[in-house]
Amino acid sequence: MITISNAKKLFKTKNGSLTAVDDVSLTIKEGEIFGVIGYSGAGKSTLIRMLNGLELPTSGTVDVNGKVISGISSGELRKARQKISMIFQHFNLLWSRTVRENISFPLEIAGVRKNTREKKVEELIKLVGLDGRGDAYPSQLSGGQKQRVGIARALANDPEVLLCDEATSALDPQTTDSILELLVDINKRLGLTIVLITHEMHVIRKICHRVAVMEEGRVVELGNVLDIFKQPKEPITKRFVQQVTEPEETKETIEHLLNDYEDGLVVKLAFVGESAEQPLITTLIRSFNINVNILQGKISHTQNGAYGTLFLHLRGDVPEVKQAVEYLEKASVGVEVITND
Repeated sequence: MITISNAKKLFKTKNGSLTAVDDVSLTIKEGEIFGVIGYSGAGKSTLIRMLNGLELPTSGTVDVNGKVISGISSGELRKARQKISMIFQHFNLLWSRTVRENISFPLEIAGVRKNTREKKVEELIKLVGLDGRGDAYPSQLSGGQKQRVGIARALANDPEVLLCDEATSALDPQTTDSILELLVDINKRLGLTIVLITHEMHVIRKICHRVAVMEEGRVVELGNVLDIFKQPKEPITKRFVQQVTEPEETKETIEHLLNDYEDGLVVKLAFVGESAEQPLITTLIRSFNINVNILQGKISHTQNGAYGTLFLHLRGDVPEVKQAVEYLEKASVGVEVITND
């Protein structure tokens, strides 16, 4: 569906050339929800803008559904863009137009007949959950409702690819979740390929099948979301995963509890897929003469399965604690020993 080959993008500045995207190669499958995550300045916005020709690579190629976006004429690019829609962080709605008129706008530009246009708009209003709001203006809508209008408008021309540029960054957590659930529903109903960029691992965790991690213009890690959660390799990827698995309150709780313990070990367990449902703690207590104290635990769900982390304090005779750790290491879970000295 989408192939990016050795794409590089240089911008000229008064201080010289700036490399925004540095030799990136990616393949995104048809019907996939693919995430690109990175901090500000990582190059992710430039990369996603290459997919619809808003930015052209300095070198390399960008192919979307058989069309080389980086090398076609302006007329062909306009046609290609009708099948590559985009939604934005700040909605980009026409404030003087109603919900219905905003959604209808790209159909008007495409010359679609009025009767066909009106039918399509009503279908889209229902699809994104805006029944009864068709005559409202953007100023009368909540942030989540505005983004639903943006999504409906993006779907008007029956695109093959939907690009999401930090589409939930301006929304509160609850609204963010509802928009992400809508995108998953659209992906399943329409088989739409979705590419999104974000700096929030929660967004990646909730809806993406695969993710590319960007840093300084390069893709430093790429893989199935569940695999990335299970075993992040790069330091930046580990920081992003910790956003979900070890939020600041978790770290503070563990540090506080460690101060109360003078012996034993703290271990961090990582559960993936079916291993998250094992009665591991029960077996641990029954099999070894140790005290087990649960410090903190959390299970997160991805599109590919569940991922959980659990922090335990193990206390007892040193040989017995050692055997317990060895048992955990053989139990199909990730184990990291954290000493409290």
